[in-house]
Amino acid sequence: MKSYDAIIAGGGLIGSAIALELARNDLRVALFDSQDPGREASWASAGILSPAPENPGMISMVPIGKASLAMYPEFIEDVEERSGIRTGYRAKGTIEALFSRHAREELNTIVALHRGLGLNAEAISAREARELEPALSEEIEAAVLRPDEASVDNRLLANALIEAARRSGVEIHAGAAVEAIWREGSQCRGAIVRGEKISAQHTIVAAGSFSAQIAGAGEYAPVRPAKGQMVSLRCEAARIHRVLWSEHIYVVPRNDGRILCGATVENVGFDKTVTAGGIHANLGAAIELSPVLARAHVEDTWAGLRPDSPDHLPIIGPTGVDGLMIATGHFRSGVLLTPVTAKLIGDFIAQKTPSVAWERFSPKRFQAAKETAKVSGAPH
Repeated sequence: MKSYDAIIAGGGLIGSAIALELARNDLRVALFDSQDPGREASWASAGILSPAPENPGMISMVPIGKASLAMYPEFIEDVEERSGIRTGYRAKGTIEALFSRHAREELNTIVALHRGLGLNAEAISAREARELEPALSEEIEAAVLRPDEASVDNRLLANALIEAARRSGVEIHAGAAVEAIWREGSQCRGAIVRGEKISAQHTIVAAGSFSAQIAGAGEYAPVRPAKGQMVSLRCEAARIHRVLWSEHIYVVPRNDGRILCGATVENVGFDKTVTAGGIHANLGAAIELSPVLARAHVEDTWAGLRPDSPDHLPIIGPTGVDGLMIATGHFRSGVLLTPVTAKLIGDFIAQKTPSVAWERFSPKRFQAAKETAKVSGAPH
């Protein structure tokens, strides 16, 4: 029987970053993925690194997002050095453009909220925004500059993490999905892969949208896929340096000249079909934000599946089963939260006090909610 210190189910950014973190601490680690690692949500993302809350429900994620963003420069340096692969990291800030007639009031509210959360945000006029990013529409009324935010080429980062993990001694098993948790009583003994039991002191489920399909993991990782469609453009006339946002779209420049546009969220199960409606919505909103993109060449389109939890918050940490941990449910923040998630799992395994508050994201919250529902007699 094969035996490891740690088994990781899922080879995306989260899983491979955890693998690297554990290998750096001299653990014998095996990573299992149903296909080539890094080809699901990690491949489909836009790679935006922003802890700013998109809605009130995401405010509880700001501290962990800020912590992870602060880790990124050192994280990128380490991964690139270990792998020999550049990751397209761009620490150039982001601009959120406002079109509303009430933009000034919205601007004041957004900046006050951001600053209250300890985020660096500056109110700038439409003219100032276009001076920074001439490709922005003449129709915008005001904007928010968030200078500390960044982006990374998630596909390059995924490749770099896998290579860094491999060079650090992690065994990478492509085309070998974890089918089930191997559990005996209140203890997780490892995982089952292709019908074979594989022993491990620690088993970490980091399989993104597919985490709940691993037998024995669903009650701790009740995630479902949230589809997102993307368009990749090339436009010689567009000189875009920062990530650009509007209410309906984000536009993300890459070092190789591509411009990614996306934002759709669709609850349609495990369907990655690219639809005319999705692409139309993305292109229309992108051209509204930056009219020059109407002249762009459409280079590629794709769809990915974000792992979404019932409360739209990440699921990170130990379960009630000894030896079983979860790292999934990151929804739209998987790339941002990659360094901090790996660090937290490493801290748990090393029995260190986590440096970041994580309790709000514990997998145990779902069992607690069920128990509360049972006591109150409410449906769950």
